[in-house]
Amino acid sequence: MHFFEIYTTCLVWIPDNEEVWQSAEITKDYRTGERVLHLRLEDGTELAYSVDPTALPPLRNPDILVGENDLTALSYLHDPAVLHNLKVRFVESKLIYTYSGIILVAMNPYKQLPIYGDAIIHAYSGQNMGDMDPHIFAVAEEAYKQMARNNKNQSIIVSGESGAGKTVSARYAMRYFAMVSKSSSNAHVEDKVLASNPITEAVGNAKTTRNDNSSRFGKYTEISFDRRHQIIGANMRTYLLEKSRVVFQSENERNYHIFYQLCASALQPEFKPLKLGSAEEFNYTRMGGSTVIEGVDDRADMMETRKTFTLLGLKEDFQMDVFKLLAAILHLGNVQIMAVGDDRSLISLEDKHLDIFCELLDLDSEPMAQWLCQRKIITSSETVIKPMTKLQALNARDALAKKIYSHLFDYIVERINQALQFTGKQHTFIGVLDIYGFETFDVNSFEQFCINYANEKLQQQFNLHVFKLEQEEYMKEDIPWTLIDFYDNQPAIDLIEAKMGILELLDEECLLPQGTDENWLQKLYNNFINKNPLFQKPRMSNTSFIIQHFADKVEYKCEGFLEKNRDTVYEVLIEILKSSKFHLCADFFKDNPAPISRFGSAIKVKPARPVVKAPNKQFRTTVGNKFRSSLYLLMETLNATTPHYVRCIKPNDEKMPFEFDSKRVAQQLRACGVLETIRISAQSYPSRWTYIEFFSRYSILMTQHELSLSDKKKVCRTVLQRLIQDPNQYQFGRTKIFFRAGQVAYLEKLRSDKLRQACIMIQKNVRGWLQRKKFLRVRQATIMIQQYFRGQRTVRQAITATALKQTWAAIVIQKYCRGYLVRKLCQLIHVAAVTIQAYTRGFLARKKYRKMLKEHKAIILQKYARAWLARRRFQNIRRFVLNIQLSYRVQRLQKKLEDQNKENHGLLEKLTSLASTHAHDLDTIQKLELELEKLTTQKRISEDKGKKYKDDKEQKISKLEKQAKELQEEKEVLQAKLQEKTEEMKGIIIKNWAALELRILEKNFQNQKQDYEKEIESLKEEIKTLSEEKIQLQHQIQQDLIIQDGLKMEAEQLTKQLQIIPELQKEIELLQAQKIDVEKQAQSQKRELREKMSEVAKQLLDSYDLEDVRSRLSTEDLEHLNEDGEIWFAYEGLKKATRVLESHFQSQKDIYEKEIEALNFKVEHLSQEINHLQKLFRKENDINDSIRLEVSRLTSENMVIPDLKQQISELQNQKMDLENHFQEQTAKMKGKMEGISDQLHHNLSKEGTPRRKLEAENEIYTKEKEKLIAPSQEIQGTNDHLKKQHENEIKRQEASRLAVENMELEEKLDMKDRMIKKLEDQIRTLTKTIEKANELHVPAAPKEYIGMMEYKKEDEGRIVQNLILDLKPRGVVVNMIPGLPAHILFMCVRYADYLNDADMLKSFMNIIINGIKQVIKEHIEDFEMVSFWLSNTYYFLNSLKQYSGEEEFMKHNTPRQNKNCLKHFDLSEYRQILSDLAIHIYHQFIIVMENNIQPMIVPGMLEYESLQGISGLKPTGFRKRSSSIDDTDAYTMTSILQQLSYFYSTMCQNGLDSELLKQAVKQLFFLIGAVTLNSLFLRKDMCSCRKGMQIRCNISYLEEWLKEKNLQNSTAKETLEPLSQAAWLLQVNKITDDDAKEICECCTSLSTVQIVKILNSYTPIDDFEKRVAPSFVRKVQAMLNNREDMPQLMLDTKYLFQVTFPFTPSPYALETIQIPSSFKLGFLTRV
Repeated sequence: MHFFEIYTTCLVWIPDNEEVWQSAEITKDYRTGERVLHLRLEDGTELAYSVDPTALPPLRNPDILVGENDLTALSYLHDPAVLHNLKVRFVESKLIYTYSGIILVAMNPYKQLPIYGDAIIHAYSGQNMGDMDPHIFAVAEEAYKQMARNNKNQSIIVSGESGAGKTVSARYAMRYFAMVSKSSSNAHVEDKVLASNPITEAVGNAKTTRNDNSSRFGKYTEISFDRRHQIIGANMRTYLLEKSRVVFQSENERNYHIFYQLCASALQPEFKPLKLGSAEEFNYTRMGGSTVIEGVDDRADMMETRKTFTLLGLKEDFQMDVFKLLAAILHLGNVQIMAVGDDRSLISLEDKHLDIFCELLDLDSEPMAQWLCQRKIITSSETVIKPMTKLQALNARDALAKKIYSHLFDYIVERINQALQFTGKQHTFIGVLDIYGFETFDVNSFEQFCINYANEKLQQQFNLHVFKLEQEEYMKEDIPWTLIDFYDNQPAIDLIEAKMGILELLDEECLLPQGTDENWLQKLYNNFINKNPLFQKPRMSNTSFIIQHFADKVEYKCEGFLEKNRDTVYEVLIEILKSSKFHLCADFFKDNPAPISRFGSAIKVKPARPVVKAPNKQFRTTVGNKFRSSLYLLMETLNATTPHYVRCIKPNDEKMPFEFDSKRVAQQLRACGVLETIRISAQSYPSRWTYIEFFSRYSILMTQHELSLSDKKKVCRTVLQRLIQDPNQYQFGRTKIFFRAGQVAYLEKLRSDKLRQACIMIQKNVRGWLQRKKFLRVRQATIMIQQYFRGQRTVRQAITATALKQTWAAIVIQKYCRGYLVRKLCQLIHVAAVTIQAYTRGFLARKKYRKMLKEHKAIILQKYARAWLARRRFQNIRRFVLNIQLSYRVQRLQKKLEDQNKENHGLLEKLTSLASTHAHDLDTIQKLELELEKLTTQKRISEDKGKKYKDDKEQKISKLEKQAKELQEEKEVLQAKLQEKTEEMKGIIIKNWAALELRILEKNFQNQKQDYEKEIESLKEEIKTLSEEKIQLQHQIQQDLIIQDGLKMEAEQLTKQLQIIPELQKEIELLQAQKIDVEKQAQSQKRELREKMSEVAKQLLDSYDLEDVRSRLSTEDLEHLNEDGEIWFAYEGLKKATRVLESHFQSQKDIYEKEIEALNFKVEHLSQEINHLQKLFRKENDINDSIRLEVSRLTSENMVIPDLKQQISELQNQKMDLENHFQEQTAKMKGKMEGISDQLHHNLSKEGTPRRKLEAENEIYTKEKEKLIAPSQEIQGTNDHLKKQHENEIKRQEASRLAVENMELEEKLDMKDRMIKKLEDQIRTLTKTIEKANELHVPAAPKEYIGMMEYKKEDEGRIVQNLILDLKPRGVVVNMIPGLPAHILFMCVRYADYLNDADMLKSFMNIIINGIKQVIKEHIEDFEMVSFWLSNTYYFLNSLKQYSGEEEFMKHNTPRQNKNCLKHFDLSEYRQILSDLAIHIYHQFIIVMENNIQPMIVPGMLEYESLQGISGLKPTGFRKRSSSIDDTDAYTMTSILQQLSYFYSTMCQNGLDSELLKQAVKQLFFLIGAVTLNSLFLRKDMCSCRKGMQIRCNISYLEEWLKEKNLQNSTAKETLEPLSQAAWLLQVNKITDDDAKEICECCTSLSTVQIVKILNSYTPIDDFEKRVAPSFVRKVQAMLNNREDMPQLMLDTKYLFQVTFPFTPSPYALETIQIPSSFKLGFLTRV
């Protein structure tokens, strides 16, 4: 494709005097070599435009690319394209921010916009820079993110003309950092950092003709961060304060704001000592003629300034000192200087303002008045006092005022830095540079020279950085790098700062006493004219010079350069101020003031070229030199950081909102380097698309074969090679495709042509189909008309009299003929129908009969089959239930056995203590005997050991001698003495061997092997001690003798006891024989007991059929019998108790056999265990005691067996009586009663003998009465177990009562009396049963649990630990009632209330609340845990209400629930605490859900294409680059739905109340809608018709989800209404007045600001869509003016709907709640 081929029917840009560039359309294709372009301007004018064939006019970008967020996304990159794109965005879309590569271009709207709120900050936080619309917050977020990710310092460079918005932009950037990086401390450092802005603006900003709040100084604010990336402090550096503004202001300008704020507050009491007035009264504030700024309240600003002073910790004293100095400057400006002749001047000593000035600064007015009008000249020989003219005196006064204000400004900045200092270590920092941009005025002086010099340095740094980034991008994508030519402004910098440059010549001239501006200018002419092309001399002036800067030529007036560079005040005035008693003023003028900040000293500057060394101090302190030093320090800082650029642009000089002056904007774009960036980009490959973007956008240009390929990179390569023949026009990188300028526009043209052809084809076929359909409809109508017309004509022709008669005759004949035929046919049909019906009815009757017969047989078969199946099912169920009961009973019996073992051990200990008194003598004998045997054995062992010990001792002593020799080689004299003492020690050891042997034996009794080692160590110590001190050896010998005497005495005692040994041996043998007899007797008794038990059980089983008895008794009889005891249940209980006893005895036998074996083993090794002698004696006694206890226990249990037999026989007799009784009739009731009485007397006579036997046994075993409690308790426990397992609670309760009666029978030994009473009660029951035989029986209310959990106060911690802190939600929610932990906690609360223990209740409630708080704090991000405890807190709160006893909460309670209400305490205060806690948990619950789902919202709702094939990507420019072909990890709409389903299922599993669940879902849907809508407002690329369709589709998915979960009435759908209306607004027509009216009527949920924002941001995806006209937007805005809605743009995503906790009483009865074993709450007891 040749370049000239593009110039065919396209748009171009031509220069224009007014608008800089004008758009025109080529009306005739351009041919190569032609010098004329035929154009049509936008107003329709035809124009033949002369062109140079080598430099054709720049082409205009397609409309689809106009209005892009990034200027580098434009296909044609040149000045008119940039200017037009900015104009479209600013004027039509009302967007003030635009990217230009790495630069953020910020247009000053001169209007407050709702795009800086906290919601906007939260929207940009964490987002990639290209994901959202351009914004200052996006730049700040990028800097913050790179600092956190790379741990590298960052800088944000904000520059621009005065009034362009630099200060505001820097303020917003700092506000963003303060918001996103809030520190966790209470120091509020970020607030202090922000508070520094109002102060610096008050003392450094002023009203100019261009800006009402213009910064008159440069500022670099360094915000410091710690390792957690939180603000810890800040530091500020300032540059080139405009001091001349203090004493001079141009027309319509003001002095610094602080002066006017001070004058506006002059009447306040604290400011009266300053003696101020209005601003019109002072020369320094009224000079510009404008003392008031419209819309600004200076008094209110003063209050804000003082407030920020206080916030920074600057107290009232400091503030008043500052205000004193400021007031003094104002009064100094009002000092009147009178001329005395032509060469003298005078100040009156009565000058009021002079007196006030001196009073405020604590100075003497007379010398001040003198030296303001005179100067002192000091020469080498004399000092001359020279008077000054009035003009010179005025200049001296103004110089003094400027000097004071300059020092005050620096001092305030220093104090701000001190307030922002931090103690910790700075990890990283972000610097915000707010500095003046390139300036050129009609008259440019020293200030503009310094400003432009600084901008030259910044532009050089910027060019190098852009060049570096471009090179890195190419290297990253593996694209060959070619050197790009870019403007290097180093020559301009050298002209200013190099050796013999402008600044050095200026400093040199300042050194000369007679130096003047004219002499300095002449030196410049001599050095640079015709030698440096960047320096020029104006043609019409000899007092100016011109420098060619990077932005433009600037002419500087040399007048005042030397004076401003010197910035000197006469020394006499300085000395007067030094002598001031006002400490602040005196400190300003000290000889060696401290550096203003930590950056103020040790500045090392390395210029581009060598600079002449300063000859003296005065030279180094010039303003130019200091400014150059600080500028070098700034550049070093910026070069060490990663820079981010913000260029502020003034759209017009009239401060009109959204007015665009193309000339001024183009000038500023050139000055701030934006156009240079564009030029550098345009030289290489400016357009860059990722493969996925290219594939998605231009898939329409691909063939079917290309689309079928799976490798998208390969597809893109193939398509480009086919579409663009010149391979130099593009390059393939690793992740992107790079295009030359214009290639994207060419591709867009191909795409548009392809779409246009497709549209034409579709239109052709649709129009053909419509025309054919219309033709067929007309043809059909024509045929119908012709038919009727021809028929009518034929009728007219055929009607005659003969024809009518013939026709009538024919009709009559036809009538009769047809009637005959019809009748004949009807008769035939009737006969056939009757025949068919007869056969059919017979067939149906026979079929029905067969069917009935089959059904009858089938019913019979089903009856028998179902009966068989029912029986089998019943048998299976019964077997299953029996197995379960058996396993459960085995577990309970095992537990009972363990408890019984514990009780047995206790009884054994008691019996041991009782038998100890009887066997005391025997124990003494045994102990003596065993001691004697062991001593004898020990003696033999000790003799053997003694020999070994002697040998070992000798060896060890020899070793010790060797060691002693080695250690004392240097002490030869002492070595001989040591040997002698060693020999003496050997003799002593031999003599005292017996004593030592006994001593060693005693120590062996205490510690066996360890004592030997200690003895060796002690001997070593003794040898060393003997060598040093002889006295210690004598003391040791005495101790040995004492020990020997003691051992001898013990040996004599043992000898005396030897006589008792034979007797002890006999006793031991006797005890062993007794033990064997007892074991045999116990075994025989167990066998007999087992045999008797089996016989009893067999007799009971064979005596009667239990099922037969049950079948004979009616239900009512059974229920009445249950009132006093169920006979067969009693029998079953006793039978099972017998089985338990049998198994228990068997296990007891095994246990005792094992214990006996263990004890025998221990007895055999008693002689070997010396240290455990006393313990083995006790164990031997325990063995004997346990044997005796077992014998007594078995004997007592054998005694119980006759009792059991007697009870069983009685029960059998009662059963027979009852059977006979029920066989009699009602009429013979009286006889039956008498028979039952006779039977009872008969039973009493039979049972007399067993009763006497029991009484005799009672007398014999009175002492063993307590031992009978254990078997009776075991029977009771068994019956209790049966009671719990039975399905009918009434029967369980009666079985328990029977067990209690058995226990009382055994304890009181009065069984027969109680049996008589029981039988009498049963007789009365039977009587009542017969009387009410035909009446409905209501069973008696059984005793049940009362819904409490008994616990001890010391168990509170365990309850909280197990039930709250350690409980896992997933283990609770399965197969359990909702809020089970809450119900258990409330049952414990009821118990405390039942005890009427206020302290216990208060303690428990507090520990519950603290436990819930702790578990929420520990799992603050765990959704399942927070959801679980939200549900349980809600249930616990409802339980406190439900059982509070208040009528409003008891309406839905059952009578049983009302009985469970709290009795003694009112817990309404705790209900309020729990309610607050529940609200807190709910808010945390919402936060956790929002944190989980928020990252999915924008990718799923906005970016994901749920409707495939209707979206299209556009170029994204430099900012947004995909790193891979497919983003497989991106969230989709399915991800959102899955997350919602997870939330819903978890809430349902945790039993969350349905109303709370609906409120949570509503909150989530509001978040989804708000985040999506906010992102839509901030993403212009998403505001298209197709994206509206995608959003509407996604909303429908959410609505379907609500319907699926049955949450339609949760009002969640209504929260999506703003988003739904926004999607509709993107799709609706936006052209006519009716469209505007419809938009106003339908978009009721959107505010005016939001509607206008969407309309302004609407972006067509292709050429077939049209932009929204600004006139249409204004029309809609006018229609919406009457609306009263909030002016804010963004929705508050942090907004929380008010949560309500509905009272829902629990349907679960507390009595039925049981604690699962997994809760580990076995220490709680149900009451």
